[in-house]
Amino acid sequence: MNIDFPPPSNGVYNNAGSSRQLANYLEHEDMQRMEQGIYTEGFFNLNQDNLYKSQVIKDIDGNIGQLLKTDAKFYAVHVSPSEKELQTMGRAEQEQAEAMKRYIREVFIPEYAKNFNKGLSAEDIKFYGKIHFDRSRSENKLNMHCHLIVSRKDQVGKKKLSPLTNHMNTKKGAIKGGFDRTHLFESVERGFDKLFAHNRQLSETFEYCNTMKNESITDKLKMQEQEIK
Repeated sequence: MNIDFPPPSNGVYNNAGSSRQLANYLEHEDMQRMEQGIYTEGFFNLNQDNLYKSQVIKDIDGNIGQLLKTDAKFYAVHVSPSEKELQTMGRAEQEQAEAMKRYIREVFIPEYAKNFNKGLSAEDIKFYGKIHFDRSRSENKLNMHCHLIVSRKDQVGKKKLSPLTNHMNTKKGAIKGGFDRTHLFESVERGFDKLFAHNRQLSETFEYCNTMKNESITDKLKMQEQEIK
């Protein structure tokens, strides 16, 4: 499972203003698929499916109380399963899409909320998801993935929430809480495996890949020893 938070930019991911540009972009695949008479998925949130883009924009753009003009108003998240994970999620596109929505609602958003260390639950997170089925630069046969637009503020507009902060579970100072992205990646991976009874090899885990990419020679050797056992 590859999860990333695209950094804010001056293009589609410009998050200092309206979410309209990003929402428009997320619908581009629908137009192509509808012209071909292929199944599409509307926007969804924690409890509803097939929501209109206008509702997404209005809700995200209306939840910006006390944020400065240059502050981030929302964040984008990409959730991209591997081909093996997609095979676990189902055979048909619609089956995979339903599984993805279940995963986002039951695993990803609850873990995302918990990771701020502010006593939050999934119900506190204002978000909208959009499922895409194609990826132009991919050579894989299965490419279903999910884009999320997550509000900077919680549902009631009282708390600022940033998954890009470098603070981690801070107890003192102006910023309390934080966000540990490494912990999130590990917890949502475990949640996926439990939800779908997915048999993940050690070499396919985030812990293994992260160790082999970023850790010391000693840690890499220890991880390889675990793989052999």
